[in-house]
Amino acid sequence: MRKLARRFGNSKDDKFTLPTLDDSRPMDTNEQEELVRSLERMHAYQSLQWKSVFAALLFCYSAFLLYSIYQQAFFPWELRYHAYFMEEVDSWIIITADWLAVLACSMAIMGLFNNSKDHRRWIWYSCSLGLMLAVFWLYYMLRMPKFRWDVIWLPVGPLSGSGVCLYVDHLLSESSEEVRKLRSYMYAFKAG
Repeated sequence: MRKLARRFGNSKDDKFTLPTLDDSRPMDTNEQEELVRSLERMHAYQSLQWKSVFAALLFCYSAFLLYSIYQQAFFPWELRYHAYFMEEVDSWIIITADWLAVLACSMAIMGLFNNSKDHRRWIWYSCSLGLMLAVFWLYYMLRMPKFRWDVIWLPVGPLSGSGVCLYVDHLLSESSEEVRKLRSYMYAFKAG
């Protein structure tokens, strides 16, 4: 019974241990190349996966904003979060602000998936547009007789979406740089 328990316990531990290699033998050039290529493939896959997740979130937020634009255009002031501003702002200004929020989200998505050198510029444009929208919405929210916390997503939404995209892009570029450094650290193995 003890032998069976030891075998069962060892089989559980095996999946949490790293494979061991002979550390005294350096990796040859082909092994190094294979390791670096596998890390590059893994980074490319995970980078696309994370970019897709955040782009999908921004796309869903943009779709919600398009619904909001439709409602405000055809049924003005029916949505509660727009009705709060009925006394302060014209309907077309609300529609324009929502269109600008859609534009900010679209620029952030474009910045995530653009493969050129200046892809981050699109995300910065999105951040600056989100900042302008935040100032606009906060100005009108502070003019209301009572501050409405349930519409705080109006000023914070586009700005935080583009800020998160900027952060994700920064993290992915840092990890890409680490993989490039690893490639530069490869050495020529000479068997003696």
